[in-house]
Amino acid sequence: MRHCFYNETVGFFYNNSRKELTTYWRTKDVLVVALGLTVSVIVLLTNLLVITAIVINRRFHYPIYYLLGNLAAADLFAGVAYMFLMFHTGPRTAELSLKTWFIRQSLLDTSLTASVVNLLAIAVERHQTVVTMQLHSKMSNQRVMILIFCIWATALLLGLIPSYGWHCLCALDQCSSMAPLYSRSYLTFWAISNLLIFLIMVVVYTHIFVYVKRKMTRMSKHTSFHPRYRETMISLVKTVTIILSAFIICWTPGQVVLLLDGLGCRSCDVLAVEKYVLLLAEINSLINAIVYSYRDSEMRSTFRRILCFLCHSNSKYTPTAAKLSTTDRRTLAHNGHFTVDSSI
Repeated sequence: MRHCFYNETVGFFYNNSRKELTTYWRTKDVLVVALGLTVSVIVLLTNLLVITAIVINRRFHYPIYYLLGNLAAADLFAGVAYMFLMFHTGPRTAELSLKTWFIRQSLLDTSLTASVVNLLAIAVERHQTVVTMQLHSKMSNQRVMILIFCIWATALLLGLIPSYGWHCLCALDQCSSMAPLYSRSYLTFWAISNLLIFLIMVVVYTHIFVYVKRKMTRMSKHTSFHPRYRETMISLVKTVTIILSAFIICWTPGQVVLLLDGLGCRSCDVLAVEKYVLLLAEINSLINAIVYSYRDSEMRSTFRRILCFLCHSNSKYTPTAAKLSTTDRRTLAHNGHFTVDSSI
């Protein structure tokens, strides 16, 4: 029968994994916390703005915007989780109970997983609308709600698994270096799962890119080819490129580091880059709000309405102008179908 160490301190497991646990604030710790809190506050404000815009503007009451709102909620939660981490890191880590430590890590895992899975759902939805040449998906509100529920159920499952058994409290030789209370096998599983989602996203967005390019080539041969249609397609390709590039840059380093740690790479100094790759992944929550929302002119108009209201400005939101901007985005192609929404 294995001996478990449920009554030990966090410091005991950090010593076991040979991860440094400081008792005083170093300059590096202060800089990391200051930068982390700054990013967290910006993530909270931007994603709260996105959620508010989707709630108050009826033109956003479509499946894609519900998924965007859920992505903003996931990123908002990620901001809260990262802020919680910043208030419980550095010298404060040694003061944490095992339960609090698991809560700290579970919040991060749940929020980051929800964000990634939501990105995949948006990719699939955009693929469907691009291929069928529709402005919005025909998915019912009920199905969207079920999809959102499944996203959070998956995120909670992956985030809470370590707290309910997949840890190393009863197997010290299996403890991770980056997360000294986590089993290396869990980190391997979590990293591979996210990398698999990443691979699926690459395939989906690559197909969107190729499809749009071929569609433009065929349509340009027709004399009735509408120039607005070409602009829409080009804008879509740019957006897809930004989305994929941001995801690769922000997520790949962290997943690779986690995988190396999970596989027990002794020659890899994963602890030297741990905090920085986590911060980079958190920055993706900020980029999501910009890429998926700010490129939409209707969303920008709603942002101005909200900000002007908060600033007690005399500026008034003009629905007519917003309606015209929406109409512009729905320019008909030569075959009579609506073009896809290039902003997302």
